[in-house]
Amino acid sequence: MVGIDHCYNIADLRRAAKRRLPKGIFEYIDRGSEDEVALAHNRAAFDRLKLKTRVLEDLRDLNTDVDLLGDASAMPLAIAPTGIAGLCSYEGELALAKAAANAGVPFTLATGSITSMEKIAEQARGRLWFQLYMWQDEALSYQLVQRAKDAGFEALVVTVDAALGNNREYNQRNGFSIPFKVSARSIIDMLRHPRWMVSVLGRYLATSGMPRHENYPARYQHRIAFGSGQAKPVRQSGMTWADIGRLREFWPGKFIVKGILRPEDALLAIEHGADGIVVSNHGGRNLDSSVASIDALPDIVAAVAGRATVLFDSGIRRGSDIAKALALGADSVLVGRATLYGVAAGGQRGAEHALKILRSELRKTMAYLGCTDVSELTPDIFAKTAPVRRETIETLPSQE
Repeated sequence: MVGIDHCYNIADLRRAAKRRLPKGIFEYIDRGSEDEVALAHNRAAFDRLKLKTRVLEDLRDLNTDVDLLGDASAMPLAIAPTGIAGLCSYEGELALAKAAANAGVPFTLATGSITSMEKIAEQARGRLWFQLYMWQDEALSYQLVQRAKDAGFEALVVTVDAALGNNREYNQRNGFSIPFKVSARSIIDMLRHPRWMVSVLGRYLATSGMPRHENYPARYQHRIAFGSGQAKPVRQSGMTWADIGRLREFWPGKFIVKGILRPEDALLAIEHGADGIVVSNHGGRNLDSSVASIDALPDIVAAVAGRATVLFDSGIRRGSDIAKALALGADSVLVGRATLYGVAAGGQRGAEHALKILRSELRKTMAYLGCTDVSELTPDIFAKTAPVRRETIETLPSQE
């Protein structure tokens, strides 16, 4: 069994997570939707972006610190909301939040998480953001937002790209759902992973009992192995920009809209009070024909023109990916799967290891590019064929 210390990149952590987790849980976090075209395209779009090295620069004072939404971050990165972290590791959300605090970056707690926001705020400290899915009963949404406000979360992240749900057919094949549907297939899957059974599910059963979604409205806080499964956020035709405006008026802190792929939607988010937007195709987990987030980024950056913080999400696996997103205009990135693999492989230590890997790779990439500060990551790092922000096209150096 390969230990955390022998995981040298995010791919190694992924393999360790795959060995440790039941198949249903691993594929839920790892895979995309339908034919997984968008999932593959997210990576292919990064891979085709080629960089040019710059040599003989003084690299002794290399800095990854940034100002992110008005406060310091040790690197241009925040942990994305991932609702299943608590099944990857015992109290996985708390492990992720502590890892983020120790690394000096923000952590985003998902609506669907197992650990309560109050416990996260009390024990993790650090910079905390809360992600919201709107509920059919609007009052329930505001109750959650009020809880986040009372707990001291600094930012509200509203996810807007859920539409009519998704086609993740592998979940059905694996017999995986929330709430769990106990079946011969799911029981066999768990029994094949005794370390997970003992250290995660067994530990819950020995302490707090079968876990539940602690941040759901009280009426929907069923145990994950029970319940009707009728807790449905407003993610059909009922949510509009008017909802965003009302949430902005209610929420006193930083306000972020997640799931933007069109410049016009970015402008509408700003018009309705967003301090930040997240350019994201939901990690390739929703619309399978979606444009890759990195391909959508330059036009959105040009449209926003500095009026809001632009965060990038979907596909980050290497520090060089972070550098590429920043050079195309993002102010920061979100990482979801990378730190989930870490927490699944080794709890808080595994999540910290994932963040250390990404920071180390980012620093190495910056060094090869002759950049001593992340602000120096601009479109001139790319080969001529790379997409760039429109306003910078004329300034690119000749490749002749």
